[in-house]
Amino acid sequence: MIYEFCTRTDPGRARGNNEDSVALDEATCLGVLADGMGGYNAGEIASGMATAFIKSELGRWLVQAGRHASPREVRRAMEICVDNANRSIFNAANSNPQYSGMGTTLVLGVFQEGRLMLGHIGDSRCYRIRGSELTQITRDHSLMQEQIDAGLITPEQAATSANKNLVTRALGVEDAVLLEVNEHKVESGDIYMMCSDGLSDMVDDEGVAKILGSDASLEQKGAQLIDAANANGGRDNISVLLALANTDSKKRGLISRLLGK
Repeated sequence: MIYEFCTRTDPGRARGNNEDSVALDEATCLGVLADGMGGYNAGEIASGMATAFIKSELGRWLVQAGRHASPREVRRAMEICVDNANRSIFNAANSNPQYSGMGTTLVLGVFQEGRLMLGHIGDSRCYRIRGSELTQITRDHSLMQEQIDAGLITPEQAATSANKNLVTRALGVEDAVLLEVNEHKVESGDIYMMCSDGLSDMVDDEGVAKILGSDASLEQKGAQLIDAANANGGRDNISVLLALANTDSKKRGLISRLLGK
């Protein structure tokens, strides 16, 4: 399996600064996306620290571990790196009054052969489109999701609620945080989209599916997603990280010919 990636981030139409951060290490097929929160410019400090730290530390581990690290080993490495990033942000917030209370949501993925190890904290999401079917494969850590799960409100009511962005879990807010990690089987042709809520709040599933399912290039799809969020109001920062999975048919064909198969 080979992977093609694309990242895009935009401040949107209502905000002067961008508190989202996206990092990609194509050599290790590691993607990280964070949506910061906090006063002054603290949100962008938190998200930037998270993506830079995890890309550096987890990327280094993935290089050393090699392509055949087991899912359990990858999961443990993700948890350790996120825990260290959490402590760094938490300590920075407590040592500088300007950064007090800062934190960030997080979604990160390690793509290895035919699997994705996916971790998240908060309400930054990951979606997968397989064929024409779009599926949200993360579950928000938010007050709204808890209310939906408890049957207190419907998903339709949640879409228009004023409390939709209250997260129950964030990186850097406390001295410890729980990263939710799940393993997903990857099939050729899958497209995975990590995004901040600036996209998911502005573009509905039908709109996302239409863009991701089109014949446009991955770069064009990334640009179209940003444009769609801005066209619908762009009320928050907008970030996407796209990953397209494909079997390497050209290399396989060459090897087969060389082997006479």
